[in-house]
Amino acid sequence: MLSDDAARYITLRRTLGYKLIKAERHLRAFARFAAGRGEAHIRTASVLAWLATVARTPGARERRLTDLILFARFLHAEDPRHEIPHPDVAPSRHGRPIPYIYAPGEIARILDAAGSLRHQKPNPLRRQLYVMLFGLIAATGLRVSEALALRLDDIQPDGVLHIRETKFRKSRLVPLHATVIKALEGYLEVRRQRAGESDWLFPSVEHRELCPTTVNYTFRCILRRAGIAPERSRQPRIHDLRHTFATRVLEQCGAERGVVARHFVALSTYLGHADIRNTYWYLEATPEMMADIASAAEMLVGESVA
Repeated sequence: MLSDDAARYITLRRTLGYKLIKAERHLRAFARFAAGRGEAHIRTASVLAWLATVARTPGARERRLTDLILFARFLHAEDPRHEIPHPDVAPSRHGRPIPYIYAPGEIARILDAAGSLRHQKPNPLRRQLYVMLFGLIAATGLRVSEALALRLDDIQPDGVLHIRETKFRKSRLVPLHATVIKALEGYLEVRRQRAGESDWLFPSVEHRELCPTTVNYTFRCILRRAGIAPERSRQPRIHDLRHTFATRVLEQCGAERGVVARHFVALSTYLGHADIRNTYWYLEATPEMMADIASAAEMLVGESVA
């Protein structure tokens, strides 16, 4: 039965570090749909019929279709009676938005605006917290979820952050530049005086993990105050600080192919990407670098595997 196959597939991929929370829901829902049609194998027609009933937007269709294609490839390798839907069978949304790359002066303006946020009586740490949070993301390329999940004991004595169980259930160590360590030490001193007993590096007013919705709202306010890209219909995001970090690192690689490749592989590891190909998106803002870096990096990875 497809439901048993889905459970087996999910279990196997989770051993490789994938969370697959939404994918599990999608595959189980499709398995129930197919069972209702009396089908024990994946059929493209059934995939299309199911997508038509559960996905209202192109993006939702694309996500579900991608999950089903990967599942179908897995089953087809065991039993060719399973059909592998083509990615074009359902209308797709446009590609990922091209990231906004902040100029160095814009990042400085963001931190200045964060440092002049209005005081809030329940949150005496507000200004220092957001300066440190956005400064840390800009200086390290952390995902915002990784930064918000940091606890005090994740700061190692040698100036290294321990990023725990993040995307793909992987942990990693992120070394900090001396200037970031100094800024963090200053923040921790103020935090000790104003944040009470919370274990979170960036605590909420209730001494819990800071809410991402609150952080995103505050960031939008900071962008307006700093006058960052007011003409854009799509505002820059916190995540674009991560893109900017990656782009600036790659821009400093120089032109020598082998050096670029090694930097790219190291950057992919530093950013916590499970697959080096996930790092390619970060090159869309610098298309002149994309072809050389991608081919050189894949060549280096291929040589290390061989």
